[in-house]
Amino acid sequence: MKKNLYICCFLWLMCVTNGLAQDNYAFTEGLVVGPCHQYGREAIYTDQVTYQIIQKTFVTPAEGKTALTDAKGQELKWQKVVADTSKRFRSSVMSNGYLYLTYNSPKEKVALLHVAGQAGLYLNGVPRGGDANRYGYMYSPVKLKKGLNEILVRVGMGGRFQGVTAELIFPEKNILLSTPDITLPYIVLQEKTQPLLGGIVLFNLTDKAVSNLQIKANIQGKEVITNVPAITAFNSRKVGFQMDASAVSQKGEIACELTLIQNGKNVDQKTITLQAVNNSEHYSGTFVSAIDGSVQYYGVAPQKGGHTDTASLFLSVHGAGVEAIGQARAYKPKDWGTLIAPTNRRPRGFNWEDWGRLDALEVLEIGKNKFKPHPQKIYLTGHSMGGHGTWYLGATYPGKWAGIAPCAGYPTLMGYGSADGKIPENSTNKIEQMLLRASNQSNVMELARNYKASGVYILHGDADRTVSVEYARTMRNTLGAFHNDFSYYEYPNGSHWYGDHSVDWDPLFDFFKWHRSPKVEDLDVIDFTTANPAISSNYHWAGIEQQQKPLNYSRIQAKRNVVNKSIVVTTENVQTFMILPGAFPKGTAFKLSLDGTEVCSSCVLGDTPLYFTKTEKWASSEKPSLTHKGSHRNGTFKAAFNHRMVFVYGTTGTKEENEWAYNKARYDAETWYYRGNGAVDVVSDKEFSASAYADRGVVIFGNATTNSTWASLLSQSPIQVQRGSIKVGTETLTGDNIGAYFTYPRPDSPVASVAVITGSGLAGMLATESNQYFTGGSGFPDYFIFGAGMLKEGTAGVKMAGFFNNNWQLDQADIVKAQ
Repeated sequence: MKKNLYICCFLWLMCVTNGLAQDNYAFTEGLVVGPCHQYGREAIYTDQVTYQIIQKTFVTPAEGKTALTDAKGQELKWQKVVADTSKRFRSSVMSNGYLYLTYNSPKEKVALLHVAGQAGLYLNGVPRGGDANRYGYMYSPVKLKKGLNEILVRVGMGGRFQGVTAELIFPEKNILLSTPDITLPYIVLQEKTQPLLGGIVLFNLTDKAVSNLQIKANIQGKEVITNVPAITAFNSRKVGFQMDASAVSQKGEIACELTLIQNGKNVDQKTITLQAVNNSEHYSGTFVSAIDGSVQYYGVAPQKGGHTDTASLFLSVHGAGVEAIGQARAYKPKDWGTLIAPTNRRPRGFNWEDWGRLDALEVLEIGKNKFKPHPQKIYLTGHSMGGHGTWYLGATYPGKWAGIAPCAGYPTLMGYGSADGKIPENSTNKIEQMLLRASNQSNVMELARNYKASGVYILHGDADRTVSVEYARTMRNTLGAFHNDFSYYEYPNGSHWYGDHSVDWDPLFDFFKWHRSPKVEDLDVIDFTTANPAISSNYHWAGIEQQQKPLNYSRIQAKRNVVNKSIVVTTENVQTFMILPGAFPKGTAFKLSLDGTEVCSSCVLGDTPLYFTKTEKWASSEKPSLTHKGSHRNGTFKAAFNHRMVFVYGTTGTKEENEWAYNKARYDAETWYYRGNGAVDVVSDKEFSASAYADRGVVIFGNATTNSTWASLLSQSPIQVQRGSIKVGTETLTGDNIGAYFTYPRPDSPVASVAVITGSGLAGMLATESNQYFTGGSGFPDYFIFGAGMLKEGTAGVKMAGFFNNNWQLDQADIVKAQ
């Protein structure tokens, strides 16, 4: 399966240049220096070259010239590097280093900058998106100036092995469609649901936003026209479009003509190909994601013989580098259920955490609505990174699965890590401890008792060199301490992938057949742990609405006695506890004891939960206000990138501040597209209106001086930033070199939040440019404030970090400051 994927990717890339270019220029010589940066799954990072750019001490590179002096006092000099015959730069120096390239342009002109194998770059000092995984589809529309153009390419740990390719492509048109990264459904002949949804990249190589765009799709004479969002200057965006395949009646490849229209005029045209299949064959479906409004897809292995009323549903999560349709095809159709495979937003995506987790839940709901499985027969499985996804989703959402089956999986990103590195396991530094606390939801070892909610089947090859079998053995020992319903099998001489039976393993599915989720009325004992109620708040009839200490682990242990109509609960780190409908039949009176105190002698459930809040002691309460923290919105900076977020860049600062805001918003939009197959509205503060973007997450780039949306969205925030200072409660940090990320609830929405990427001046703003918050599992608390010196000194450059309390106010107990 993986071999086929890589072959497809290679052929894909071979076609890219022909599809886009009139002419191109491949870089063959450059300079390298390194190691000089360290990025990973955490908010803290170091980058000596970027630090020099911020401090305006960066000197134009030349062969043999000293770039910097490292922590050991050793001078690191720029070295010449020449691309090999495949035009790929390789050098041991490039690992965690930089590649410097130049292009002398005879005149000012536009191009697509295409660099693969890099984690981010600067073109003439402006950040543009990276392609660390060498997908090959990151193209940045750019304007080249007359004369010398400089490119600084940041290369990760794998740079010496994978190498870097770089080229400039000069298209014939300034507004055009791009097909290499297209998202398409299959045409399922027996399903006439119309329209079908696709996603395609548009490029804008002009210095103004383009609007009034439409895409016309024509399949065998059936035309559909879709309005397309505006695209800002020198930017790209993946946009959704509709198709009508109702005229298709035969299997095979089906052509679809796409025409890009602006103000009634055809500006570009492409022909794409869809696959038409019968509903008994594997296929892909598409949907509009509630995360950002983009078009995403999933793969399906349909039930053999057609759907039955008592059918099962299998959610299968793929490994790193694997497409969802490839995951689905690894399974032969089962006569007792349908398998559906989400994407994690990309073949690597978010390691099934963060937005990968949300993608899995969206596709699970699609599967439940479309295939209508028996509610007690829903199962979870996955391989490699998907094995981790199975451990993670299984621990995070007890009660959703009748059984889980991780295959060749690692339990945590602390122990294994994958391409973006590991989450650090521990630290003695208080600031680092606070950041690790923001990653607590990733640590399934602390959530392991949630596995008691379902049966567990562990499958692992005993000769696996990619993910050691020791991870499976560790989880076997962990479960053995408390779990009475799990099976374990080591496949003899099994490598990481030893054929489709690495996942499509008969004993695994036999194990699933024997298992059903318990009904709510049959579950008398609950043991549930969560690190964040906004991610996971309940298990069947008991839940956690608010925590005492945000993002510390919260646990409830509850026992129900249906004979004497009572529930006894013990809690840890719980501020507001809830009993959900189903604990007892509607209208039945029962007793409730919390932490040894009877708080209700005659509780009665209706159609809504009952809430109990702990101040000095437990007492019955109303549902907490939606303006407070809770299961609907509980903070962390990353959670604000949700609810169809919109990026709002400031225009009320200096020319340099305004340019930074737009460039940073575009860079984050490019990174979101690359990592999450995503799409974001990017608008100026002048264009933003609360009513036009109601209940949507808002990401502000700038401060109160430079972004006019600040006054309406953040006037009540305990953190205030303006040119020259950052005020946190009663404490004021001064200077122009302080950067910050923080979140605050959007005041006019019960669910959406505001994320703020800000600085007290241009130096502080530039220090925020890396976006490790899009790295799966990385921990960002509610606020994180640092000096530009962090890029040189690491943790020593952090000013403070922490969480707001349940009223979204500062709490000294949850603030840590520089030591």
